[in-house]
Parts: sequence; C-alpha cells; structure tokens
Amino acid sequence: MGHSQYDPVSQGQRAWNAGRKVGAKRALKPRQIWAIRFFLDREGRLRDRALFDLAIDSKLRGCDLVKIKIGTLVAGPEIRTRGMVIQQKTGTPVQFELMADARASLLAWLGRRGGTVDDFAFPSRVDHANHISTRQYARLVDEWVSAIGLRPEEYGTHSLRRTKASLIYKATGNLRAVQILLGHTKIESTVRYLGVDIEDALALAEATEL
Repeated sequence: MGHSQYDPVSQGQRAWNAGRKVGAKRALKPRQIWAIRFFLDREGRLRDRALFDLAIDSKLRGCDLVKIKIGTLVAGPEIRTRGMVIQQKTGTPVQFELMADARASLLAWLGRRGGTVDDFAFPSRVDHANHISTRQYARLVDEWVSAIGLRPEEYGTHSLRRTKASLIYKATGNLRAVQILLGHTKIESTVRYLGVDIEDALALAEATEL
C-alpha cells in the first residue's frame, strides 16, 4: 500500500505527536497539589502559586484562565469568594468558587502586581498590557509537575482543569453538578471528559441499596 503525496511520512517529516502521549491528561491527586504548592512557596513564586491555585479552583480552560482580569477576582480590597467568566469556546458564562488557599495566594500576588480592575491578573513579561500566553501557561505547568517528579508528557493544563472536577465526581457521583462547574453544554461532554465508564456506573449502582 502506497503513501499519499501529502503524507508527512513519505517526505521524511515527523508527525506532530511523535514521541508525545496522546489522549486525556491525568488529573492531579491531592498530595500532588500540595507538593506543587510547597515547591512554589519554597521558591517564592507568588505569581505561579496564585495562577496554580486559581486554575485548580476555577476549572477554566487555559484560554479563559490567562485572560482573567483583576476586576473578576476582587471586590474592593478583598478577593471574591466567587467569580464568573464568559467562556471563549462556547460563549456562555460559567461561575467558579475561590477557596481560602486561592484567595490568600491571589491577594499576595495582586498586592505585589498592582494595577487596576481592568488589567489582566497575569500580565505578559513581554507586553505588560497583555496577558500571558496559553503557550507560556503550558510551559509553566510542565515545569511545576516536573519539579515534583511527575512526567510532563502525562500532565498538562487540562490536568488542572480536570483535577477538582474529578474529585467532586468521585466524592458525589453527581455528573450534572460537574457539568455545570465545567461549563459543558452537553452531559455527554462531561462523561467523556471525566472518563466515566461502565465501571463507574456499576460502582455507583452497587453503593445504592433499596
């Protein structure tokens, strides 16, 4: 069987995903979350700690996370307990909670960062009027997971988006709640995203006695 002239293999080119792990990225476990927090605190990386905590709590896609403005996070001198953004992918709003750890790290970072409510919370180092890129965010995630001994091929920005959602699902089995938190328009998307399969369904059924 021959190769198409458009097949990169026939031209000696490597496939875009050669050597990469393809598929859903793993969610972080609680102990791994705290290991990353410890690493970032030890290194004095206020911005990264705030970005990491916000990513875990907000469950936002990277494209929405990097664009968050200070006004979305603050209410006067304090960090909000809840926020809301319009998702770039779907154009629909999604709300998220900010727990105590995230509020503390955001307050510390924004106190150093300064700026107005119209400024991006995480500005680019190249263009301070712009936000960090999704590529830079992805590089940071690779660095964080590598620092605690994890393989960056198995983790990525979606790992942070999936982490809390996966923990909520495992604790409650409530797909509808997770769907709302992730901002999915269809429950089927949530099922695929979490990797829910027949074993999960049977485990839930077995835990329910009538």
